[in-house]
Amino acid sequence: MHIHILGICGTFMGGLAALAREAGHRVTGCDAGVYPPMSDQLRALGIDLIEGFGADQLAIKPDCWVVGNVVSRAWQADGAPRYPLMEAILDAGLPYTSGPQWLSEHLLPGRHVLAVAGTHGKTTTTSMLAWILEHAGRTPGFLVGGVPANFGISARLGAAAAGPRRPLFVIEADEYDTAFFDKRSKFVHYRPRTAVLNNLEFDHADIFDDLAAIERQFHHLVRTVPASGRVVVNGLDESLARVLHQGCWSEVRSFGATISDFTARGEPHAFDVLERGSQRGRVEWELTGTHNQLNALAAIAAAQHVGVEPEAAAAALGEFRNVKRRMELRGTVAGVAVYDDFAHHPTAIRTTLDGLRRRIAGDGGRILAVFEPRSNTMKLGSMKAQLPGSLEPADLAFCHGQGLGWDAGEALEPMGARAEVAGSIDELVRRVTAAARPGDHVVCMSNGSFGGIHAKLLQALATARAHGAERAPS
Repeated sequence: MHIHILGICGTFMGGLAALAREAGHRVTGCDAGVYPPMSDQLRALGIDLIEGFGADQLAIKPDCWVVGNVVSRAWQADGAPRYPLMEAILDAGLPYTSGPQWLSEHLLPGRHVLAVAGTHGKTTTTSMLAWILEHAGRTPGFLVGGVPANFGISARLGAAAAGPRRPLFVIEADEYDTAFFDKRSKFVHYRPRTAVLNNLEFDHADIFDDLAAIERQFHHLVRTVPASGRVVVNGLDESLARVLHQGCWSEVRSFGATISDFTARGEPHAFDVLERGSQRGRVEWELTGTHNQLNALAAIAAAQHVGVEPEAAAAALGEFRNVKRRMELRGTVAGVAVYDDFAHHPTAIRTTLDGLRRRIAGDGGRILAVFEPRSNTMKLGSMKAQLPGSLEPADLAFCHGQGLGWDAGEALEPMGARAEVAGSIDELVRRVTAAARPGDHVVCMSNGSFGGIHAKLLQALATARAHGAERAPS
């Protein structure tokens, strides 16, 4: 089959393209601003990419058009469609589908799907689970919204299972909508036999009216798990308790709460794994933060459902290397460490900073939080009141305030002189560089590229150090 993917450079659609190519399909695609690293990865696989969404691409004549959720029916101010290729497909009555739907129909049948859902930690927990299964010799397929360091790729089909066992496929199960023509959450297409419900709170204010609307989508996911399946649920989360109260027809295993099937004893960087009070393994690793401890328990409980016992799972996590852009150290200059982190929701910002604060306790270093309210939810200002609290663990906070529909300075007023707002990336770099001193930890948080701020900060810090050396008396 020849498929042409609209929006191919997105993390999910790029992973889908790689899987389809590995399965023997012919794959081409288009996107606006075809950009690396995904464009380089796809071209290396022999996938032809086209810049833009021009209607002339109808001449490609694929068997099916696979539409990413970046595509809409939006029209520009001059009256022209923003996605003329989509309009041409509709006018011609050509066959089209969404990425999740194509995946569910062509690649997932016959596989034991392990889906990881939740407002936070999906990418990390999916990567943990895939690594546990890999370490156990199960060679799972996976599709992750990032690049797990243990694998170096974001997607693969995996090996066929031996004997009667189904091949395993681990997937990051996103609650965001599927496509402009299918407003259900992506994860309802995956039909998992093992479903992880990691946590749930309000997000995606651009498509969900309230928390109850998201809970309803999570229950739609629960409805697709067979009676022989397993639902792994965070026992600390009241929203998930409401989801299960709507009905659950599968085995349930809980984690996190004092009275749970799986709990942890010890600090997040070194802890015992308990199953119903009995020690079943120990995790000692590089990761920090209570959120990663909970992610680990979720992955361990899910892996057990496919025959990997907690002792083996905990041992595997000792060799786990985190996903890129999850507290990834980008460099250290003049004693100032610069990190890249994907946190963009107030809760994720708080847990990231709490984890770092715990890790550096006693070393005298400060935390400088540099963040960009870039997600649709943050741009709408739905969570601006939560920002001062989420940034509380930081000594100083710097916000990129450009392009917002609300006043970032006003929202951060409760932080007083500890918070600054800049109208451009260059101004932000100047302010952070001026404030930084040896021993500081600078955490840059965004779900986008953040204008390449990490490299710019490292360069500015190096320049400031060189100038300081020049001015120092001989």
